[in-house]
Amino acid sequence: MAGPASVEFADTLPQRAASFHACEKLAVASLGRRAMPDEGVFRLSSSGNGYIHRMICRKCLVSGRVQGVFYRGTAAQRARELGVRGYARNLPDGRVEVLACGDGEAVQAFVDWLWIGSSASKVTAVEVADAPEQSARPPADFDTA
Repeated sequence: MAGPASVEFADTLPQRAASFHACEKLAVASLGRRAMPDEGVFRLSSSGNGYIHRMICRKCLVSGRVQGVFYRGTAAQRARELGVRGYARNLPDGRVEVLACGDGEAVQAFVDWLWIGSSASKVTAVEVADAPEQSARPPADFDTA
């Protein structure tokens, strides 16, 4: 049985159609409107349980020795392992800006990992803020720019 904020998918075509309409109703209930096709606000659970989860996004500013030490490349590798989309890019002031979008647990695990970084990095601070998924428009993968 599905939880209060999830929709269970079934194996037959009529049941899948009903699940799709239930997903639309869930989006309307959560967003107050229909989700646009490219918003990616809801997605199937990566655990394969057939549930739909709301995507969250966090924007992080990472300080310390994080440029020129393969921090962004290591972050991209870890993000892909966790199924997190977004980007990591160097800022002129020496920090790295990270956008992380995905399932809540995966994003939290990735944000926790940002303190670890690459073997040559030394992270001194990670500032985290919510980033609305609808306005963030994350990449389809995890980019390092």
